[in-house]
Amino acid sequence: MSTITAADVKKLREMTGAGMMDCKKALAEANGDFDEAIAILRKKGQKLSAKRAGREAKEGVVLAKVSEDKSRGVVVKLSCETDFVAKTDSFIALADRLANLALEKFPASLEELLALPFEDGLSVAEKITEQVGVIGEKVELTDYQRLEAPMVTPYIHMGNKAAVLVGLSLADENYFEPGRGVAMQVAAMRPIAIDESSVDQAVLDRELEIGMEQARQEGKPEAILEKIARGKLNKFLKENTLLNQEFVRGEGKQTVGAYLKSLHPELTVTDFKHVELG
Repeated sequence: MSTITAADVKKLREMTGAGMMDCKKALAEANGDFDEAIAILRKKGQKLSAKRAGREAKEGVVLAKVSEDKSRGVVVKLSCETDFVAKTDSFIALADRLANLALEKFPASLEELLALPFEDGLSVAEKITEQVGVIGEKVELTDYQRLEAPMVTPYIHMGNKAAVLVGLSLADENYFEPGRGVAMQVAAMRPIAIDESSVDQAVLDRELEIGMEQARQEGKPEAILEKIARGKLNKFLKENTLLNQEFVRGEGKQTVGAYLKSLHPELTVTDFKHVELG
């Protein structure tokens, strides 16, 4: 039986991030073999991950990052069970590393991101499973979004609870801060689309139907129900599409679209991504 020293336990903890007692037990089981001890800790993570599969992971960290030339951006959401874990430096650092990897490799989907090599021969998915054993909670990479545009601006809401990317039609450093203001608008006002042309037809049909039923319940004549419903739909689109919303950081009742055009006639939003916890 190999003697397990405090230095050995400390070394394994530094290598894996696992708790001191877990490291001591793993080294004892592995008879002092570090590779075997690491494998034992990973298996523990896999077992715990399966055991906690039914748990809800509604806390976590959402981060947005953009490339140096600001033509690409990513958002990642790393979820866990408790706010306590979400606020730890190690959990935030893991989310940051995942965001950096996503920005570097720019995978097309969450599935592709999970399959990317991460460290020590582990994929992203395997590293996250390992962290379940380290942290003792369900940990998941639950969302990944990417965006390309002439200029991409990010915004991370206080406490890493939400993150936004906004794509602008013109690449000019002068528009970076205004773009960030629009990203803050997205976080605050939660638009469903850029403008009316990008709203899903099913949403339009549903809102029109709701408007007609409301007018009918109010006793309006059948002949004018659709006209009333169209008016309600227009109000809905103004309140829920980004370019038509009143700009919360602007002066007066200027819309986001009008604000951007006041900076340059061809400046507009090409796309946006908004990811929140929960």
